[in-house]
Amino acid sequence: MENFKMIAKTFFGFEEILAKELQMLGAQDVEQGVRMVSFKGDKGFMYKANLALRTALKILKPINGFRAANDNALYKGVQAIDWAQYLNANQSFVVDVTLHSDYFNHSQFVALKTKDAIVDQFRDRYGKRPDVDKDYPDLRVNIHIYDDQVSVALDTSGNSLHQRGYKTATNIAPINEVLAAGMLLLSGWDGQGDFLDPMCGSGTIVAEAAMIACNIPANLNRKEFAFEKWNDWDNDLFDTIMDALLKKVREFHYTIKGYDKAPSAVMKAKDNIKNANLDEYVTIQQEDFFTTEKETRGPLHMVFNPPYGERLDVDLERFYREIGDTLKQGYPGTNAWFITANLDALKYVGLKPSRKIKLFNGKLEARLVKYEMYEGSKRTKFQTGEGDPDKYPDNY
Repeated sequence: MENFKMIAKTFFGFEEILAKELQMLGAQDVEQGVRMVSFKGDKGFMYKANLALRTALKILKPINGFRAANDNALYKGVQAIDWAQYLNANQSFVVDVTLHSDYFNHSQFVALKTKDAIVDQFRDRYGKRPDVDKDYPDLRVNIHIYDDQVSVALDTSGNSLHQRGYKTATNIAPINEVLAAGMLLLSGWDGQGDFLDPMCGSGTIVAEAAMIACNIPANLNRKEFAFEKWNDWDNDLFDTIMDALLKKVREFHYTIKGYDKAPSAVMKAKDNIKNANLDEYVTIQQEDFFTTEKETRGPLHMVFNPPYGERLDVDLERFYREIGDTLKQGYPGTNAWFITANLDALKYVGLKPSRKIKLFNGKLEARLVKYEMYEGSKRTKFQTGEGDPDKYPDNY
């Protein structure tokens, strides 16, 4: 099978970790862009990327590129593609559009022109045309226009890859699965220790943490991918790729826990963890984080998504002060990471973060922050020769 170019779409700030994921999987010619990473691989690797990548939202397969500064040039460029390679007149398709252009400013108009070009080609050649189906199309066509540069691609994934297939119950403000996985990878989580999400909601972060720890393919539980409806779909090849990935699943010898003080959230999290077949690795408990202390003896890795006033009503000053107090008083030997889109609220934590990483939670600009809570004081740590106090934040 020959290699071809593909594009993995992601969130801002995840380009580097997505590129690393691709390299670890065996992709060739990996190049980072903005909210995307391009790479090369064959059809089997296309299946593998969709199954295994944790920080990709979609995998696109470009099939043509051209310049167009008006609707007539767009129509001609789309018509120049031989659509019978990818679709027949009895099938259905849909067009998705992304625009960053002064020449085109209405995505629906671009989608309509693209649809007309495809339909007219079939009608002229075969006397019949494929239908448009927005919900369950046989082919998803992706049009990306930057200035006058038009890229036409096939969407290999279908629904966004954050829809893993294990989450049937959610809370008021659920975190996106790709965002959760990216936060975990940025935090350095590798499964070599104990893990806690003290505000776990519907269990997304602990589920993603368990899959990373055990090297379970991210989209193992997903019901379908767009490429399964393609003319060249190879079910045997897909099964071979899946089997090869499952052989790399590893044992996990530590604890992964999720706390939430709401009984409804605990129920939903337990359901989702069970759906993902992760209940042997993950424990969900009804706990108010602010009344807890660290239960494990060794280092603890903590990642969570606290409320920040957008969709959940909390007293931000008091809430974030309690986060800082709880970490200081109850969680020595802990690397604590959390994401917030309320940048003012961070000053109430009362601790100096050792790292701040700019991300976006939906359309909201956010920060992923890290607080290093040491066993004992920094002065003791330095006096025992375990580190240089100048390189650590002033947590005490």
